[in-house]
Amino acid sequence: MATEHYLAIDLGAGSGRVMLGRFDGEKIAIEELHRFRNPGIEVLGSLHWDVLGLLHDIQQGMRAAAAARPVSLGVDTWGVDFALIGRDGELVGNPCHYRDNRTKGKMAEAFELVSRERIFESTGLQFMEINSLFQLFSMKGTPALESATSLLMMPDLFHYWFTGEKVCEFTDATTSQCYDPRHREWAHPVIEALGLPSSIFGQVVDPGTDLGALRRSVAGECGLSAMRVVAPGTHDTASAVAAVPAAGGDWAYLSSGTWSLLGVESASPHVTPSVLAKNFTNEGGVCRTTRLLKNICGLWLLEECRREWSKQGVDTEYGGLAAKATGSEAFRSLVDVDAPQFVAPGDMPGRIADACRRTGQPVPDTTGQFARAIFESLALKYRAVLADLAEITGRTPAVLHVVGGGSQNELLCQYAADACGIPVVAGPVEATAVGNALMQGIASGRIEDLSQGREIVRRSFPLQRYEPNAATSGGWNEAAGRLGALLAP
Repeated sequence: MATEHYLAIDLGAGSGRVMLGRFDGEKIAIEELHRFRNPGIEVLGSLHWDVLGLLHDIQQGMRAAAAARPVSLGVDTWGVDFALIGRDGELVGNPCHYRDNRTKGKMAEAFELVSRERIFESTGLQFMEINSLFQLFSMKGTPALESATSLLMMPDLFHYWFTGEKVCEFTDATTSQCYDPRHREWAHPVIEALGLPSSIFGQVVDPGTDLGALRRSVAGECGLSAMRVVAPGTHDTASAVAAVPAAGGDWAYLSSGTWSLLGVESASPHVTPSVLAKNFTNEGGVCRTTRLLKNICGLWLLEECRREWSKQGVDTEYGGLAAKATGSEAFRSLVDVDAPQFVAPGDMPGRIADACRRTGQPVPDTTGQFARAIFESLALKYRAVLADLAEITGRTPAVLHVVGGGSQNELLCQYAADACGIPVVAGPVEATAVGNALMQGIASGRIEDLSQGREIVRRSFPLQRYEPNAATSGGWNEAAGRLGALLAP
């Protein structure tokens, strides 16, 4: 059977990659062709994405793929952010970064017009100020919003530039808090009640949809032959979950990176009072699935610490930090990783130190102590979220699959197994690109369905299993109780 090639373009909120997927009928392999930075750009106090710079880098990666003659390409990105398109088909301004401060206080203002309960009933989504709904609400009355004729989520923007088709893909649309997952349509009543233009929300297509041929001008510029453009699970977590190497249904997943996204796969959305009370979210998955999950501020805390330390000339290599964390005192300092003060860029070590002072805990004074505090606090958050998931669904997962860059963090994976009391299976690292390529394979007919795709992943990539250490369970139980008491209102 001939090898088929797929081009997976994976944009994260920090870096991007153009990856080549090779499927020979038995195994799938991923090769990185081009990696590039994706920093937020501050202009006059506002934080934006450099989408034209991203397009330039993507096309560099596409040129590197020309010799492989890929049959299709697909783009996935982070969620919630969007572009506005005007009557002329051009961008209306540069898309804003979700960490821009324009949404501060906007969620509370929106609740004065539409209740929290009504928004949740219509969208089933976790409440965060960064959600597209509140970004749009912050733009009410601005020339940009008033002149827009179409809204495209970030991956849809690149697909539009590649094909001319202005459509939104389902999985990323569901991150916006503007979409009704039960009726599978935009939540027009909520959008209109908030005074937002309902007409800018267009057609939504399923993951795996063939969007058409790559524009000849783009293909010619990149030295590519005719190829199709396929919408994968365009939200990066949807693609990552598609590549979870699980069998059966008794499992949970953790997509571990800048964000930690922890949840279970479901046949339908869970729009219930319990999900609202615990602030969980229902996001779209591939192949008509739902991802019931919690967004957790993940390795962002450590990355921001590393950025601050590097300014001071301190070694921030991951292996060294992990070794120093292992040699530090256990459960010395614990923090709420989702506290509002940790969201924005800035002096993260100083913020963590302030949080410890306010809660009467020892302040970390070495890089190892900071790293250990972050890893232990994350593992305890995973434990709490899994307990909430068990309460919501009535099922306790037997295994936690960790995918993405954080799956390489052996110390955090072991802490997760110890804290949660279940085995952790780590890998694949490049789950998002793998899942992107899998959906292209399903679209081409080479892969039958999601179940076969996951079987292919299991035989294609090495997986690492971490068993919980019973000898440490008492310490984790005590730490969970202590952190719970610190966070109690």
